[in-house]
Amino acid sequence: MSLKPWPEVDPRKVQWSVIGTVAILGLVGLIITWLTAPLERLLGESAYAVEAALHGVLAGVLMVAVTIGLFQAVRLLAGQALFLPELQIGSTVTAMLTLLTIIAGNRIYIPYRAAGGPRTYFLEQAPEVHKIFFEFKEFMALFALPLAVCAAYLFWRYGEQLIQRRPLRTTAAALLLHLFFYFMVAFGLGAAITKLKPV
Repeated sequence: MSLKPWPEVDPRKVQWSVIGTVAILGLVGLIITWLTAPLERLLGESAYAVEAALHGVLAGVLMVAVTIGLFQAVRLLAGQALFLPELQIGSTVTAMLTLLTIIAGNRIYIPYRAAGGPRTYFLEQAPEVHKIFFEFKEFMALFALPLAVCAAYLFWRYGEQLIQRRPLRTTAAALLLHLFFYFMVAFGLGAAITKLKPV
């Protein structure tokens, strides 16, 4: 299957349309949440409720971004025509979201490890939960950042060359596929830990 050239569209228009769409969706989500959920119920009673909620929201938005990346990876592998500015902007946003999610997650890790925190509880009650779930999750999540940054770098650095050079397309697709895998493992384990013993 031969690749078609990228359509000629002004990248600035695409950038602002993406930003506008995300802003409108975020605003609608905030309004619906504010109208339907009391704040104390939404955040919980923990002293770290705001940090936990921020980490959860960032992880939720990142799930959308990596899922879009997965779709783009499949299209790259299939040799289908893709819109380069969408790949560049999307991969950059994904890399930034990955960094922010990791930072927020590391802030939650502090009370997790504190005396009397969930770590103490798991080590006393079910040490395998801490060793398998959380330690594994913590380090698996960190793999997502270099994968996201490398994918963004490829799209910005090589741009149009992705059309002609199959090894570049395959590498970019592999990065996006691995990013999806590592994020989903970390996300699933994090959700499970939160259900077992929140911070």
